[in-house]
Amino acid sequence: MIARIAPLTLLGMALLPTAVRAQLRDLCPERPGLDTPPCILDKGHVQIEMGLADWTRDRDAAQSTTTLSLGDTEWRYGLDGNTELRASWTAFIRQSEHDRISGDRNHASGTGDLSVGVKHALFHPDGSGFSLAIAPGITLPTGSHDVSDGTWSASLLIPASYALTEDISLIATPEIDAAPDGDGHGRHLAYGSAAGLSVDLDKQVNVSVEMQAIHDRDPAGPSTQALTSLSLSFQPGASWMLDAGANFGLNHASPDAEAYIGVSRRF
Repeated sequence: MIARIAPLTLLGMALLPTAVRAQLRDLCPERPGLDTPPCILDKGHVQIEMGLADWTRDRDAAQSTTTLSLGDTEWRYGLDGNTELRASWTAFIRQSEHDRISGDRNHASGTGDLSVGVKHALFHPDGSGFSLAIAPGITLPTGSHDVSDGTWSASLLIPASYALTEDISLIATPEIDAAPDGDGHGRHLAYGSAAGLSVDLDKQVNVSVEMQAIHDRDPAGPSTQALTSLSLSFQPGASWMLDAGANFGLNHASPDAEAYIGVSRRF
């Protein structure tokens, strides 16, 4: 029953009537890519951003892990011109592990944890010029046992962007987290940043190239995850967008590869 929510949400995105768009800011979804943009949704408007499918693979000499996520959805609501509410949840997650030595295979599936937060603009909430925001959030262990983090966690993002030209922008998202321990019984410090370059190829197509490094101080053993990302978005209308992208691990602590597609719609 729960897994049907994602298709119903997507159907609603297509069928709900189009709101009056006079004087609305440019559409600014938080997907795709590794960074979070600092722009704020217009007051009184709702934006739904859904990862239709997300596939990740991580492999080493002993084990191979594949994760498939469907209906990874974020809801955003503009409180005023400078602040928005945010919530995200994944309708279906399936993790498959293959022990490459023994040949054993294990599978787990279920719904994801619920994340809630706010984003508040400090400079230029429309994302123009130099734009800066803060975005605190918390994740609650509401997901299915086999795929949940098992405990709450918290994060503070500081999204920033700077327009070099009308079509090219620098983007960065420093963050600090109270990340869940691997055993699900506590939290530890994690910190790092994503950064990249966003280029509008024309009025409808954007491409972004990014990198991210996050140092994680899990008591079981510290690690630093390093990723590079390439993403593409296509905006056929003023209030909706399609996207696709891929992330690639740069070291052994990072997943080898991730690919995804998604859609965003403003109401």
